[in-house]
Amino acid sequence: MTITPPALSVFEALESEVRSYCRGWPAVFDRAQGSHMFDEDGHTYLDFFAGAGSLNYGHNNPVLKRALIDYIERDGVTHGLDMSTTAKRAFLESFQNNILRPRDLPYKVMFPGPTGTNAVEAALKLARKVKGRESIVSFTNAFHGMSLGSLAVTGNAFKRAGAGIPLVHGTPMPFDNYFDGTIPDFLWFERLLEDQGSGLNQPAAVIVETVQGEGGINVARPEWLRALAELCERQDMLLIVDDIQMGCGRTGAFFSFEESGITPDIVTVSKSISGYGMPMSLALFKPELDVWEPGEHNGTFRGNNPAFVTAAATLDTYWADSQMEKQTLARGEQVEQALRAICEEQSGTHFRGRGLVWGLEFEDKPRASAVCRRAFELGLLVETSGPESEVVKLLPALTISPDDLDEGLRTLARAVRETA
Repeated sequence: MTITPPALSVFEALESEVRSYCRGWPAVFDRAQGSHMFDEDGHTYLDFFAGAGSLNYGHNNPVLKRALIDYIERDGVTHGLDMSTTAKRAFLESFQNNILRPRDLPYKVMFPGPTGTNAVEAALKLARKVKGRESIVSFTNAFHGMSLGSLAVTGNAFKRAGAGIPLVHGTPMPFDNYFDGTIPDFLWFERLLEDQGSGLNQPAAVIVETVQGEGGINVARPEWLRALAELCERQDMLLIVDDIQMGCGRTGAFFSFEESGITPDIVTVSKSISGYGMPMSLALFKPELDVWEPGEHNGTFRGNNPAFVTAAATLDTYWADSQMEKQTLARGEQVEQALRAICEEQSGTHFRGRGLVWGLEFEDKPRASAVCRRAFELGLLVETSGPESEVVKLLPALTISPDDLDEGLRTLARAVRETA
């Protein structure tokens, strides 16, 4: 497919230089359905990006769209702050019946604002309030958001530098396999906690991603997560799992931590919780941690009722049984086989992932960006991740068909070959 970059004069004239995705994908998109996007010139793109994981059920999913249209047409409440509404009640009941009760999870639900970083900020604030301490431990190559509290527990140097001020009260520790298996798990962390001369203030909490998405698709082993949970319990620290990108079924189970058998104290959820790509986030926490005073943490857009509508429809449609989880794991095997074939053909490449989040890493780091550019020219949307953008990141919709998934994987393999 030959693509002529469009004239983007209005974007270039009026929009900030901070824009990023449009630079890698120089097209003006007009429509989207399922796993495909269409630009205004009629080109079709297979989407392995899925709104950075906010479109797990595809673009304009017809079931969710119908629920949303019906709600809007009957003049359902759009903006309600944290007032009680029928849409919120329907979501909470569906979330309780389809997600929390079947997993025996006791969590209270908080609506902290529209984005993932809102959920992280609320989680950090709550942990500090509960424990009466300031320090939060995060992990190397972590990404938790772009607001100041979230940046303080984010590893990426480029994103941290954008804060413009010191980022304090966050301490990084090595993520799983950071030392390639040469150092026992948590040796450094536990030694610092127990040494009165280490200079590490007793942390209120630890925040972790079970799979680091922006950090390069680094997958924590279940046994590592279990050991982390045990360490937190021994040392009187809360365990926060950031499930913003890896939750809502991305790794197979609804929550990415389910495989490890742990029950975090606090969980942050966003991106695909609305199912339809609309802003919505949750902070989930054990009941004994619900020490908020009314209005102590609030925000104008913390009650997005149209998002509640599509979220409830998503849970009732896709999470009333185990079919979605089984399908995701099957699609994941399809991706794994394709990536293994690419790595066998191309030296200097490695792959890793779970469910339907996968990364293809290149030892020749700039090549990952070249692969993404060539994939776009061939009609496939993929982005890079990792501290040096050395990983091609695959995030197809969970609802993608086997044929579309196969087509995208063939296109990826071609892009890899043609950039060798």
